[in-house]
Amino acid sequence: MTAAAPDFTIGIEEEYLLVDQDSLALSEAPSEMMEACQSELQNQVTPEFLKCQIEIGTKVCVTVDEGREELKRLRACVSKHAAKYNLAPIAASCHPFSDWRDQSHTEKERYNALSSDLAGVVRRMLICGMHVHVGIERPNQRIDLMNQLCYFLPHLLALSCSSPFWQGRDTGLDSYRLTVFDNLPRTGMPPNMDSFGEYERAVSALTDLGVIEDSSKIWWDLRPSSRFPTIESRICDVQPRLEHTLTLAALTQALTRMLWRLATNNQRWRIYDNFLLSENRWRAQRYATREGLIDFGRHEIVPMEELVEEMIGLVQEDAEFFKSIKEVERSREILNTGTSSARQRQTYLDAIENGYDKDHALQAVVRHLIEEFHTDL
Repeated sequence: MTAAAPDFTIGIEEEYLLVDQDSLALSEAPSEMMEACQSELQNQVTPEFLKCQIEIGTKVCVTVDEGREELKRLRACVSKHAAKYNLAPIAASCHPFSDWRDQSHTEKERYNALSSDLAGVVRRMLICGMHVHVGIERPNQRIDLMNQLCYFLPHLLALSCSSPFWQGRDTGLDSYRLTVFDNLPRTGMPPNMDSFGEYERAVSALTDLGVIEDSSKIWWDLRPSSRFPTIESRICDVQPRLEHTLTLAALTQALTRMLWRLATNNQRWRIYDNFLLSENRWRAQRYATREGLIDFGRHEIVPMEELVEEMIGLVQEDAEFFKSIKEVERSREILNTGTSSARQRQTYLDAIENGYDKDHALQAVVRHLIEEFHTDL
């Protein structure tokens, strides 16, 4: 008897930064604003570690189209209530010029414990990401699909980069967020495991000693969710443009189904050591889509244009199944127009060419991010 196909439902989480509409610097969310958002959205909106951050999460969605309507509603709600306090949300993984030293963390038991446990490292976590959950009911299947999906995490990261600036400087990286995040323990590419039981034993080795209270403190780029029967991709920078969020979610959903489909034909994607995959992760973090990634089967560096076409071809059947062809193919648009990091840099350079000084050019980048946040609403 053939096992039933997984549901492949998706859920999308996004973290936003709040900026003052006059100074364009980071600003803390007033408690009244959070209360208003939560009154309208209930548990779909929560405070984040820092008071200048806010996190939203969609309901369980069968299709990317459902995800679009959810994100429109959630983004619009946050924007509406923020505006009452002269604030605006931006969906970029690092603020272009604000300093982490000027931020304070949210007074909440979980965040107080994080601040105590991780000390100075967590204080620098002025970063935002996006997470995509894919529903996989069978625990061992979650691990098997995770092992294979790791290969594509650098591809997704390359398309998502939105954090070139840090504290007023161009870092030269396209995802500086990961440089900051990787200072935390239990981050990076997940280890290759044989079963869900092996994963549970690894988690128990830490929880039994009281090192962590549960698996939510494991912050790998891809992990079994601690709350839901899903695998959770955490590799991507958050996207200023809603439609680019949906492209990354559609690719994640379709790639997962493609790998499951291989298994139904007694095939699987080749597993590579994390040492090699981490090299591609670094290339994506450093260059986004500009310099290509290593194809370990071909033993060569392949341009992202070719890799994206290969991905689209691999998931064609799956994108058709989910009715997400348009979203998957929009990855070509990201290549053609540039990632958010490329657009932010261009905005900065344009401002400098127009006679702005450095500080005002960085403010122009923030205005650009505010505009992009609202583009698809």
